[in-house]
Amino acid sequence: MRRWSALLLALCLLTGCTAAPAVDLGVVQGTPPPAAAPPAEESCYYTVDTVTWEDSAQDSDGTVLAKYRFCLPELTARRADGTAIQEAETEVESAALAAADVFNSQFAAWTGGEEFRELTEMARWERAWREEEQLEWVSEFFTELDCQVYQTERMVSVAGTYYSYTGGAHPNTVLMAWNFDLESGEFFTPELLAEESGTFSLMVQEEIVRKIHAAAKDEGMAAEEMFWNNYEEIVAGWSSYAVSFDETGMTVAFSPYELAAYAAGPQIFQLSYEWISPYLSVHGREILGLTGK
Repeated sequence: MRRWSALLLALCLLTGCTAAPAVDLGVVQGTPPPAAAPPAEESCYYTVDTVTWEDSAQDSDGTVLAKYRFCLPELTARRADGTAIQEAETEVESAALAAADVFNSQFAAWTGGEEFRELTEMARWERAWREEEQLEWVSEFFTELDCQVYQTERMVSVAGTYYSYTGGAHPNTVLMAWNFDLESGEFFTPELLAEESGTFSLMVQEEIVRKIHAAAKDEGMAAEEMFWNNYEEIVAGWSSYAVSFDETGMTVAFSPYELAAYAAGPQIFQLSYEWISPYLSVHGREILGLTGK
């Protein structure tokens, strides 16, 4: 009897060594489910509005001494639902706000302040001098900036016309331009759109020179008579002048005095997208919104 008890105890011990491990009822057995993907960040987009800043200053007798009016572009980053982003909640929104800040900072200096006070003091001195010399006060001093804005999904292009009068025979006109890549958050020069910047720059130069010759011929003049003698040298630096884009193509603009006499006015040369397209890179076509066209 004692022998059978010992045998039974040994069998029980062997059974305990080979039994299946205990199951943790808190863990579901089988193939684990795939990890949940993190929620996708919503994309942002941008809108551009034109905001007008203006002011005027008078002399003690009520005569207007100076005034300014600047119509400036203002870039706003927006969520997909259209609301303006005030505080970033995602990395995408942080990048969008940073891009808008870079753009708007470019135009912040135009909002008046110290420059307008200096203009007013110049006008006050000019008027006092004219009274002493018994000369007529012709006009208040002024500065103005008007902007035209063109936008694609990737770019904002601003063409500006700046007018100023600070005495003298006539007001002055200066043409300006700014081109901004919304994705990189940086301003760019037109050569950055080209497949090969050197070739693009040279071909644009030659096309503008061709247009200059055609314009002079239409007036029955030599190019050197209608434009400055070194017009080819000036045109070689075309990208440092006012270059902007719109729905039709690229515009290269020279202010009065830059390429010809004041009486000739600004010199503006338009190059269609069809003309510049062969020289553009894939990146350039994307920025200009020409992909698929």
